[in-house]
Amino acid sequence: MRVDVLTLFPEMFSGVFGSSILGKAQDKGIVSLNAINFRDYSESKHGTVDDTPYGGGGGMVLKPEPIFRAVEDVLGLSSQAGVPDPSAVGRPPRIILMCPQGETFTQSKAEELSAEEHLIFICGHYEGYDERIREHLVTDELSVGDYVLTGGELPAMVVIDSVVRLLPGVLGNETSAVTDSFSTGLLEYPHYTRPVEFRGWKVPDILLSGHHANVADWRRKEALRRTWQRRPDLLQHIELSAKDKKWLDEIRAEETAGK
Repeated sequence: MRVDVLTLFPEMFSGVFGSSILGKAQDKGIVSLNAINFRDYSESKHGTVDDTPYGGGGGMVLKPEPIFRAVEDVLGLSSQAGVPDPSAVGRPPRIILMCPQGETFTQSKAEELSAEEHLIFICGHYEGYDERIREHLVTDELSVGDYVLTGGELPAMVVIDSVVRLLPGVLGNETSAVTDSFSTGLLEYPHYTRPVEFRGWKVPDILLSGHHANVADWRRKEALRRTWQRRPDLLQHIELSAKDKKWLDEIRAEETAGK
C-alpha cells in the first residue's frame, strides 16, 4: 500500500511514520508512507494556500489550486482544468478529506480501506475547504469524532494507524487484529498474563485450564459482558447467536444480582 498525506505540517508525521507498527511496516516494505507539504504547490510567490471566504465571515478557507495540483503531482498527472483522472495511472486511489462533516470513522471503514492500494489524505487547517475540493476531488470524507481539533493531521494519523495494522504481515500475531475491540462488533474480552496471582488478585481459573473450547466460550461471554456494560449500543448492530442471547440473559441476571 502507498499512503500520501497532504499537509501544511509534514514534520508532524516524521515520528509517527518512523515508529512502532508503522515504522516496522515500512521497514518490511508493506507500506510506503509519505507526508507532502501542499504549500509547495501554491501559485503564489509567498506560498499562500488560503484566502478569505466569498460572502464574508470569519476565518480563512483553503484554496483549491494547491491541493488539486498536489494530488495531480502525486498521481503523476499534469495540471489540467476540471477533475484529475486517477484512472490514468491504474487503479484509482481513495482521496480522503479529514473534516468534522465527514462520515464517522469505524473499524469497518478501516477494514474497507485496508483493501486499497493507494490512499491520499488531505489535512486542512483554518476555517475549512473550498467546496470544489469536496465536490470534484475527494472520494471520502472522514471524521474521528464529534469534537474540534486544530487540523486534520492527528485524525489522519489515527486512520492511517488503524488501516495499516490490518495489512497482512504488519502485526507479528496475525490473530491480533481479528480479535481487537470492534473487529467482531464487540468490545474485547479481558486479558491476563503472568504472574497467576498479583497482590491477592488471581487470574480466572478457566484461563489456566488448557481447555481451548471453554476458554473461547469464556472470552466470548466476557466480550458480551463488557460490551453490554460499556457500549450497549453496539449490540444493536451485530447478529447474535442463540448462545450469545443466552449468555446476555445470564449476564444481565448476574449483574442485577450483584447490585
